[in-house]
Amino acid sequence: MNYLPKITLAQLPTPLHGMPNLARSLEFSGKLYIKRDDLTGLAAGGNKSRKLEYLMYDVLKQGADTVITTGGLQSNHCTQTIAACKKLNLACHVVLSGKEPETFNGNLLLDLLAGATVHYAEHRSERDGQMLALAEDLRSRGRKPYVIPLGGSNALGTVGYVMAMPEAVRQLELMSIDCDRMIVASSSGATLAGMVLGAKMTGFKGRITGISIDRVATGEEAFPPELADLANRAAALLGLDISLSPDDFELEYGYLGEGYAVVGDNERNAVRLLAQTEGLFVGPVYTGRALGATIDCIRKGKWKNETLLFWHTGDTAALFDYGEALVTT
Repeated sequence: MNYLPKITLAQLPTPLHGMPNLARSLEFSGKLYIKRDDLTGLAAGGNKSRKLEYLMYDVLKQGADTVITTGGLQSNHCTQTIAACKKLNLACHVVLSGKEPETFNGNLLLDLLAGATVHYAEHRSERDGQMLALAEDLRSRGRKPYVIPLGGSNALGTVGYVMAMPEAVRQLELMSIDCDRMIVASSSGATLAGMVLGAKMTGFKGRITGISIDRVATGEEAFPPELADLANRAAALLGLDISLSPDDFELEYGYLGEGYAVVGDNERNAVRLLAQTEGLFVGPVYTGRALGATIDCIRKGKWKNETLLFWHTGDTAALFDYGEALVTT
C-alpha cells in the first residue's frame, strides 16, 4: 500500500461515543453510536477536513497560489476549504449556487469573515463552467489557480475517507463494539466511496449504508457507478489490489424530500430530537437529512437489534441560516 503525503489540518482521531438517550427515545432494540467528524477542528468542523489534508498537500506541491472550489450557499466544504487556504497563506475563490442573499448567515458569513472572494452562479449546472472560466482569468493575470471539485470529491479527496476507516475500526475494537452497520450522508460521493474502499482494506465486516442527500439510483446521473469510479481511482493511488463495482454500494434514496437544501419534516424533526435527547446539533442539509432517514428506518424496524454507527459529517453552521424552518414551523 502507498501512504500518500498530506498536510495536518484535522484534529484526529475524532471522538466516537454512544447515544443512549436517542436510542431510548426511539425504543430501539439495538445500540446507537456516533462518530464525531463535526469535531475535526478546521473552521466549524466537518468531514471535508480529511479530504483537504490530501488535496491541500497537492495544491502546495503544484505551486498554486489560489484555490477555487464550489458548493451551495451554505457549503461546509467551501468554508473548510477557505479556512485551509488561510492557514496556508493562499487566496481562495468560491463559486456558490444561487443569488447573493440580502443577509449573510451560517457558513456564508464565515466565508466572508475569512476573506474569501465569493462568486454566485444562479444555477447549479453553471458552477463548473464558472470555476474553469475563473481559473483561466486568474492565469491570464499571472496567478496559479488550483481547482478543487464539488465536495473535494475526486480520487485524492476520496483517500481521506479510505484512511478514516482504520481509525474508526480501531476505536470500535478498543471499545469492544461489534458494529453491524455504519451510516453516512452522501452527495458528492467521496466520503462514502472512501469508507466502502476502506472497509475492504481493513476487513471491516459490517455494512456501510449511504443516505443519498440529492442523488438518484438509476438513469444518466446514477450514483453507484460514480461511487465505484471514485473508489477504484483512489485504490489505484494507494496501490490497493481492490476493485469495486456499483453493486458494492448500499444506499437509501427515499429521503430526498423537496430537494437539495430544502428543510422538511424529516430534517426538522431529526435536528430537534437529537438536540433534545443528546444535546448534539446537526446541520439540516446533509447530516440532518441522513439522521432523519436513520431515525425513520429505526422506527420502521428496518435495522432491529443492530449496532449502528452514525457518522456526523458536520455542517452545523448552516443551522443559523434555517432558523425559521427549524423552529417556527
